[in-house]
Amino acid sequence: MKYESVQQAVAALKKFQATMAAYNHALGVLYLDATTAAPSDTWEGRGKTMEIMSEITYNLSTDPGNEELLSYLESHGDELDPQTKREVEVLRKGFDQTRKIPAEEYVAYSVLMNDAQAVWAKAKNEDDFASFAPYLEKIMDYNRKFAGYYNPDMKPYDALLNEYEEGLNMETLDAFFAQLRDTIVPLIAKIQAVPQIEDAFLYKHYPVEIQRKFSDYLMEVLGMDRTHCGIAETEHPYTTNFNNKDVRITTHYYEDNLVSSMFSVVHEGGHALYELGADDCYNYTALSGGVSMGIHESQSRFYENIIGRSRAFVHAIFPKTKELFPQQLEGIDEEMFYRAINKAEPSLIRTEADELTYALHVMVRYEIEKQVIGGTLAVADIPAEWKRLYKEYLGVDVPNDALGCLQDSHWSGGSVGYFPSYALGSAYGPQMLKVMEKELGDIWADVAQGDLSRVTGWLRAHIHRHASFKKPGALFEEVCGKFDASYYTDYLTKKYTELYNL
Repeated sequence: MKYESVQQAVAALKKFQATMAAYNHALGVLYLDATTAAPSDTWEGRGKTMEIMSEITYNLSTDPGNEELLSYLESHGDELDPQTKREVEVLRKGFDQTRKIPAEEYVAYSVLMNDAQAVWAKAKNEDDFASFAPYLEKIMDYNRKFAGYYNPDMKPYDALLNEYEEGLNMETLDAFFAQLRDTIVPLIAKIQAVPQIEDAFLYKHYPVEIQRKFSDYLMEVLGMDRTHCGIAETEHPYTTNFNNKDVRITTHYYEDNLVSSMFSVVHEGGHALYELGADDCYNYTALSGGVSMGIHESQSRFYENIIGRSRAFVHAIFPKTKELFPQQLEGIDEEMFYRAINKAEPSLIRTEADELTYALHVMVRYEIEKQVIGGTLAVADIPAEWKRLYKEYLGVDVPNDALGCLQDSHWSGGSVGYFPSYALGSAYGPQMLKVMEKELGDIWADVAQGDLSRVTGWLRAHIHRHASFKKPGALFEEVCGKFDASYYTDYLTKKYTELYNL
């Protein structure tokens, strides 16, 4: 199509983005239904629907007309407003990447994701890695192949890391994780040599129906607008967003564990607040949603750990917590609760790991992904390598695969290269806190009253509202200066030295 004016081309760009947003919305609702409400044996029909929808979105994404549209707008870049120019930049990257993937592979991969999710959930429940392994092998093969399509000049795993956090690579992560190990491992050793914190009361019987009320209360304290954010139950908690007026979080309840869902809700709530805080102008465009997984995890981990595990937050929520669970928390005071939810102890499950040992869980996944994508570890050997690394890094014996390499849903959804974002996001948080406290002064008096409005307001103004308008590295440096992991290691050292009187 020949464009007679920039205005006409921009209108075509907006229409294309709105159309893609509509299809992605529909596919997202299908996924949400599959993981929360759909009966277990319904994946086949859903797979057929996703196959057709994926083919449509592929054809839309790679339509030759897009090349003409993007090229026209790029040639008139000086006439575009900053948002449209950024939309063109993001769409160009996506267009160039998608058209490098053969259509049949793109569609087959979408169907594989649907099937793999269902197989993984069953395999986890039945502790049956062998049934999931063929699907995981295909997922890893596809990701290795896609990495070659995206950035043939990069090592495959670097190309995958770059998809989740632009500019991230193995060299950077190896140095980052080495710095964390040098801090965390000695701290754990010191903690294990002193009297341990009592936390057995967190693992009494906590009825699910009352935990649901607790989740509603936590969302209220977080300042979540429940007319725009729902909560559902799934095997593995996650957040999905359709626009800044429709965000969904999920959790998983365990009757013998109060803190599992508690911190899932606060963690996913952090993701949701990011999405809900984006400016309206980015809805239905390529700039909708958070800019990177590292920045996204910085928000979820900020609320989960820096806020959610603070003395001030415990002060705010403990009376209601005790009101909901009077028998379970009989004889427990605020300080005991604070210490219990911050207990540092190497464990099996990443999502339930304490703030100190959490990064070691991420390192295990990083090392395994690096080896599998690099071709030095076979999928069939993942369970054994998982057990070896957990013993080496955390000193923990893994009794089975359900509690080991099947515990996370990420690989079944094709998220290879995602896990390091959790550690990176955790490390971003303390540096953000320093700047926040410098600008706002004491935020903890407000938090202690259950008022997070200034905290969320600051994050919204500096991070949330920009959606994907700014690149992740530039956004972080603009707010916090150059990234320095020492803020994170200093934060952990100070907190746990005080907690354990080291």
